[in-house]
Amino acid sequence: MRRFNLAVLAAVTLSAGLTAVPAQAHSGRPLGIENCTTAGCHFDVPPGTYDVKVLLGGDAASSTAISGETRRSLLPETAVEAGERVFRSFTVNVRTPEGEPTGPDGTPGLDLALGGSAPALADIKVTRARHARQILLVGDSTVCDQPGDPYSGWGQQLPQYLRKGVSVANYADSGESTVTYLSEPRLWATVQPLIRPGDLVLVQLAHNDKTTDEATYRANLETLVAGVREKGGNPVLVTPIVRRWFNSDGTLNNGTALLVNGLGVDHPAVIRSVAAAEDVPLIDLTAKTKSLVESLGVEGSKAIYLYTEKRDNTHTSVHGATVYAGLVRDELVAQGLVPEGAVRVG
Repeated sequence: MRRFNLAVLAAVTLSAGLTAVPAQAHSGRPLGIENCTTAGCHFDVPPGTYDVKVLLGGDAASSTAISGETRRSLLPETAVEAGERVFRSFTVNVRTPEGEPTGPDGTPGLDLALGGSAPALADIKVTRARHARQILLVGDSTVCDQPGDPYSGWGQQLPQYLRKGVSVANYADSGESTVTYLSEPRLWATVQPLIRPGDLVLVQLAHNDKTTDEATYRANLETLVAGVREKGGNPVLVTPIVRRWFNSDGTLNNGTALLVNGLGVDHPAVIRSVAAAEDVPLIDLTAKTKSLVESLGVEGSKAIYLYTEKRDNTHTSVHGATVYAGLVRDELVAQGLVPEGAVRVG
């Protein structure tokens, strides 16, 4: 059973419901712990980007994680010794719809949930972010903010690896190919106007391009790259995560695992080619996830995907998505796309 210790809430009357408060964070005045219960916090703010500063700890030893909106991991579990307090900060994107772009609107405002083995929130301040850098994600179900357990996209887990000043705006959507992402008004036509000069835009689309020919696939990637640059953003092409589909020799050297479609289009190879031709940074997540899954083997890799729960070798568990998000974080730092001081390690 989880044990809560919200020291500053001692003088606050808690109820099962939450009362809406004026959107003070929008006007520059911070919103605080009066917006919290023992389970989490609700802040009545409009869409935008917000800095969150929390004070963790209590009289007893504690261990607190924070998630928000549609199951996004915003702060990894943080242990604090009895009687101690530690500050942590992160930046969060608030939007409508709050999860997948073609999904339901969700709950207005910013919602945060307290997790971990022994959560203890002593204080919290929410203010409008003034100079946050934005990472936008364009992708499919392996990237998106999945609405329910046991599913999770790696983009849903990426925010926990980023410190205050960098936010993730995850516009990945289940079932999308390069064709549908470009044609659906709620997707690319909505995302492109949001791109600001200097923003990173990570593009991982391949899993659903099962009937897309190579010329069309290449042209679609080039269109996305050009569209990002048109707004002054920085495109980053990401090859797709592998499917957990082993050969008898324990390798993933087959078209199913490595995303070669029925027309013989080798998606990762085309992405690498476009990245080289367009001088775009490349995160070769196919190669990295292939190496990891093969090293874990047939049994060990089951926990990365949803094999046990769903016999699903394509979609990742929360654990798997977290591991894969860590690979993306490492590449962002290694390639100088995000400063080392802007990420959390571990």
